[in-house]
Amino acid sequence: MTVGENVALPIREHFPNLPDMQVDIMVKMKLSLVGLTPFANLKPAEISGGMKKRAALARGLALDPKLLFCDEPTAGLDPTRVTEFDELTLKLCKELGVTAVVVTHDMTSAFRIATRMILLNKGKIWAEGTPDEIRAHPDPGVKRFIDGCPESEVREDAEAYLRDILGESS
Repeated sequence: MTVGENVALPIREHFPNLPDMQVDIMVKMKLSLVGLTPFANLKPAEISGGMKKRAALARGLALDPKLLFCDEPTAGLDPTRVTEFDELTLKLCKELGVTAVVVTHDMTSAFRIATRMILLNKGKIWAEGTPDEIRAHPDPGVKRFIDGCPESEVREDAEAYLRDILGESS
């Protein structure tokens, strides 16, 4: 499928009786939002990684959702493209009134785009709050995590933190 056909897919699936001209207009609008209108007829293999990410964003927005779920949306992008993608995501969320739920390991990106954050550890909520609250979290393991320290150091700090708050001695 072409980039345009990829964006059209959810529209055609959810509204099979919609006239082709209306679908085409909707696709052009979504591609325009992410700066890909001139690339509608290219295949994903013919565009860059960053363009593929923007095409996926256009497809995610095809049905005008209130919630946009993104799983590692900037994985594989160089830092400049990550910043551009983050800024585009923020802009589109604001302009379209969409809330984005983003799963990422890229803490720089997370702090750039988040208004609320949840950090998970072993499938459980470890910390939650605004970016400022996460930065100021009292658990030294959280600090090490957001700074990218080795897990062994995080585990030791987390265990020490738990002993401190539970009032247990070492």
